[in-house]
Amino acid sequence: IEHRGFFSGLLYGTERTWRMSVMTVEMMLRMVQGFISPDNISGPITIAEFAGQSAQAGLAPFLAFLGLVSISLGILNLLPIPILDGGHLFFYTLEMIRGVPLSTSVMQKSQQIGIVLLMMLMSLAFYNDIMRLLTP
Repeated sequence: IEHRGFFSGLLYGTERTWRMSVMTVEMMLRMVQGFISPDNISGPITIAEFAGQSAQAGLAPFLAFLGLVSISLGILNLLPIPILDGGHLFFYTLEMIRGVPLSTSVMQKSQQIGIVLLMMLMSLAFYNDIMRLLTP
């Protein structure tokens, strides 16, 4: 463990968070492009296993793992999928460009699509977790 002063630690943490954010976005893009298998998507079971392993390794690895999970969830939340924060930002941007709000029916339909997309992603994550448990 490296000891740093307050401002040095703040700068180091900011740089490391930025690098992890960029890496997360790059991995998501590679997955969408088909260069990385969707089998790499993990759900709560795998996350809990890695959390346990990192906790056994010590406080610093556990906190680093928690930071990685937090960054990944934050990036996921900013995707322009209706119902997520990124989807809301996308709709606000559309409203600014158009000058008028989107209709209620468009908002409802897009949120339904967003829910379906999230359910599909969650189902894939659970499926991958279960398959990892079942395969030796």
